Amino acid sequence: MMQCPLCLAAYLIEYKTIEDIAYLTCTNCKSVVKHFEHYPTLEAEKKRYLLHNNDIRNKGYQAFVQPIVQHILKSKPTASIGLDFGAGTGPVITEILKAEGYTISLYDPFFYPDKEVLDSTYDFIICCEVIEHFHSPNNEFKLLRKLLKPGGTLLCMTHLLPKRDNFGGWYYKNDPTHVIFYSQDSLQWIQANFNFSKVVIEGRLVAFECA
Repeated sequence: MMQCPLCLAAYLIEYKTIEDIAYLTCTNCKSVVKHFEHYPTLEAEKKRYLLHNNDIRNKGYQAFVQPIVQHILKSKPTASIGLDFGAGTGPVITEILKAEGYTISLYDPFFYPDKEVLDSTYDFIICCEVIEHFHSPNNEFKLLRKLLKPGGTLLCMTHLLPKRDNFGGWYYKNDPTHVIFYSQDSLQWIQANFNFSKVVIEGRLVAFECA
């Protein structure tokens, strides 16, 4: 029996098989995960990320990240210290917010692998299109919670699971580096089990708050 990588329960059951790729669902936390044998290698992951068009001058991507940018501008003073976790090849949100006066550190296991930034704590953490890539989400969310100061916010952007009947045609699952998908129940499980005071879900934007 395989263990759910998010809640660590041995409650994974068959969900869908699409083009020979098996997807499993956890009856405990209600996440859906790609079967582990279909996880990409580190080399394949990096090659895929290098294809992302996250140029900081790209107007389309600047518009795409506005939900996180606007949330921070409205809720965090410029004296706040942030971390862009999983910054990727082009840390667009960081550049936008630095221009507004914020101080933000970068971490990415492939492109900004300085683990010293993980020794500090932050007023906010940015995880834009990152959490669906987590191979060990239980460990990753524990780390992210540890890195937040009291009153801090973890800001994620991802697409939530569609209805099961629509999963087969859902484009988001087709990215080979996307290995876990979250339902509203999954996010509420994360909030309750990693000691966040609340979670607010607004479309693609998910904000976990610390008391």
